[in-house]
Formats: sequence, structure tokens, C-alpha cells
Amino acid sequence: MGKQSQKLRAFVTIGMLSSISFILMLLNFPLLWFPAFLQIDFSDVPALLATIIMGPVAGITVELIKNVLDWIFSGAPTGVPVGHMANLATSILFILPTYYMYKKLKSTKALATGLVAGTIAMAVGMSILNYVAFLPMYTYLLGWGTFDMYETIVLGILPFNIVKGVLLTVIMLLLYRTMHTWIAKQRKSYMPAV
Repeated sequence: MGKQSQKLRAFVTIGMLSSISFILMLLNFPLLWFPAFLQIDFSDVPALLATIIMGPVAGITVELIKNVLDWIFSGAPTGVPVGHMANLATSILFILPTYYMYKKLKSTKALATGLVAGTIAMAVGMSILNYVAFLPMYTYLLGWGTFDMYETIVLGILPFNIVKGVLLTVIMLLLYRTMHTWIAKQRKSYMPAV
């Protein structure tokens, strides 16, 4: 397969995974004990597959396209895509540690370790980013009154991202168990193109 056709194949795959990711993002749902603005979805799974097969740039591209599509079709309550920026940051914090841990050994154990590291990075990183950037932006743009930002993060955002990470870890490990031979084959065919 020539270099041009490999690149085309990679672009088509990224486009397909982005579409699946966007559809999965639309199927979000709240968890009863968390604030209503925190929604669980499984749209990071296609991005994780893209990352494992083609590298972190492919995974981040899937996440970016997914968020742009969702912003175009669903809009944003503030007009500014603060939630989409937060979703992109969350996803990057999750997929990068997963990729770098998995890259070393390319095994189920390495993937599991990466997913745990990704969950920790996502939970801690988003707690910090929400405190310094995203919650202040929402407060300003939506005209929210005063609220306990510390409590919102410690009792809402931090545990929510841990739960989200655990759910994504379980789904990804189940997928990997059934697809690891196919994933290894795809990695070999894509790596020169990416």
C-alpha cells in the first residue's frame, strides 16, 4: 500500500471514528447523585481506539471533531463552547497517559495501567482546570450567583471523573480483550502513515 493511500485510509478511519464518537456523545445521561451539568457518555471509546491504533494525534483529532460537531448541532448554553472545551481537555487528559503506558508494552496489563493513570490524570487535572478556568467562565457567561466552587469540585467534578474513568476503563478492557489481535494488525498497517 502506497504512502498516499495509507494517509487516505487514516483520514477515512479518523472521520468514521469521529462520527461514531459524536453519536455516542449525543447519547449522554446524568448520574443521579451528581450535578445535572455533568453527563456520562462513552464517546471517548472511539478516540481511545484511534489513539491505540494510530497514535495520540489521531485520538485528539477524533475528540476535536466530535466536539466541533456537537457544538454545531447542539449549541452551547453560553454561546461560547465552554463545555466542549472542557470535554476536549478531559479527553486529552484521559487518552494521553493511556497511550504512553500502552505504547511501552502493548499488552492488556499495560492498557489497564494506562487507563488507571488516565483516570487519575483526568480526575485531578479537571478538578484544577475547573477551579481556575471552566467554572469561572461558566459563572461569568451564565451569570451564576455565588456558589461553593470547592464543594462543587470535591463533591461533584472529582468523583464524577473517577466514575467516568472507571466506566471507560471497563468498556475499553472488554473491547481490547475481544479485539486485541485486530488492534495489533491495524497498528502495523497504520503506523507508517501517521
